Amino acid sequence: MLKSFKYKLLPTLDQKVLFNKHFGCSRFVFNYFLNERKEEYLQNKKSLNFYDNAAALTTLKKSEEFSWLKEVNSQTLQTTLKNLDGAYNNFFKFNKGFPKFKSKKGKNSFTVPQYVKVVRSSLVLPKFKEPIKFIEHRKLEGVIKYCTISKTSTEEYFVSILVETEHNPFKKTGRVVGIDLGIKDFVITSDNKKYKNNRYTKTYQRRLKRNQQDLSRKIKGSNNYSKQKLKLAKTYKKITNSRLDNLHKVSTELIKNYDIVILEDLNVKGMVKNPKLAKHISDVSWSHFTTILEYKAKWNHKRIVKVGRFFPSSKTCNVCGHIHQSMTLSIREWKCPNCQTVLDRDINAAKNILAEGMRILSDGTSDYRSGEELRPGLPGTLYEASKVLEEILEA
Repeated sequence: MLKSFKYKLLPTLDQKVLFNKHFGCSRFVFNYFLNERKEEYLQNKKSLNFYDNAAALTTLKKSEEFSWLKEVNSQTLQTTLKNLDGAYNNFFKFNKGFPKFKSKKGKNSFTVPQYVKVVRSSLVLPKFKEPIKFIEHRKLEGVIKYCTISKTSTEEYFVSILVETEHNPFKKTGRVVGIDLGIKDFVITSDNKKYKNNRYTKTYQRRLKRNQQDLSRKIKGSNNYSKQKLKLAKTYKKITNSRLDNLHKVSTELIKNYDIVILEDLNVKGMVKNPKLAKHISDVSWSHFTTILEYKAKWNHKRIVKVGRFFPSSKTCNVCGHIHQSMTLSIREWKCPNCQTVLDRDINAAKNILAEGMRILSDGTSDYRSGEELRPGLPGTLYEASKVLEEILEA
C-alpha cells in the first residue's frame, strides 16, 4: 500500500534560499502555462496539453530571460506541468472548477518525483549540495516513490514522503458499533461511550482575539506586522494540530475496537449555513473525521456504513420505534410517551443508527427515503442481523 510520512525539516540558510527558488519557479511555471492555455483557447479555440507545455518549457529555459529556471530541479517543473494538466482535465471531465493562478501568499510547495534518498535522518535531493536534516520522530519504512516539500504560514518547512510499504492491519474483533456525531460531545457510541468535544477554537479564543487586534494596529508590510502575523499563525497552528491529534486518536480507537462502524451521512455544507452553529460545527470537524475513519478502515480491512441523512435517529425511541415529532435541539433527554422509557438523546441516536445500519447490511442496499417513512428495527432486529454480521466478517 502507499503511505505518507511527514517530517519537519531543519534546513540551513542556503537550503532555505534554494527552497524558495523552487517554490517561486514552480509557481511561475504553473501561472505562465495556465495563461498560455487560456490565450491559445481564446485566440485559436485550441487546447494545449502536457507535451505542448513541456516542449515550450524546454525552449523557455534556453532563453536568457528565463535562464534562472535552470537553477532548480527540472523534474520538479515537469511535475508542476502534470499538476496543471490534471487540474485542466478535472475541470472538463468532472467539473471540479477552473484552475486558478497561484499566489505567493498561498501555499508554497514543490514535488521531487525521483532520486529522493534518506540517509541518517537527512534528506538527499537533486540540486541540493548537502543533505537536509529533519526530525525523524518515527521510522521511515518502505520504498520511496516521491516527496513534497512545503512551507507553512509559521515559516516552517516540512517534507511529505510517499512510500510503498506493507501494513499490518488490526485484528478482527467481531464487534459492530453505531456512532452519533455531536457538538456537546464529539462522538457518542451505541455502547454508551462518549468522547469529549474539546472545543479548541473556544479554548484559544482569547489569544486569537488579542493577536488579531494587535495585528490590526500594525502597519501592513512593516517588520512588526510580519512578526505579529507569525504569532497569529502559530496560534492557528496550535488549534489545528490539537484538533487533528484528537481526530486521529478517536478514529484509531474506533477502527481498532470494531470491525464495522455505522454513522450518519451528514450534510455538513448545509449545516454550516446556520449562523448560530457554523463556528461549532467547523471546529468539531465532522467531515475530516469521516475521511480519516474511511481510509483507516480501508487500511485495516474494516467497514464503514453510512445511514441516510434524513433518518430520524434522535427523534425515534430505540425500544419501541415511536417517533417524537416535536423534539427540539435543546432537549437532551426525553421520555418516550409510548413505552415510558427515559432516553439520552445522543446515545438513543447512536443505537438507532446501529439498528438502521444493520438493516442496511442485511438488505445489501442503502435506503435514503424521507425520515417519516423509516423505522428502526425492534429489539429482535439486532439479534437477527448478528447472523448477517457473522457472514460479513467471515467473508
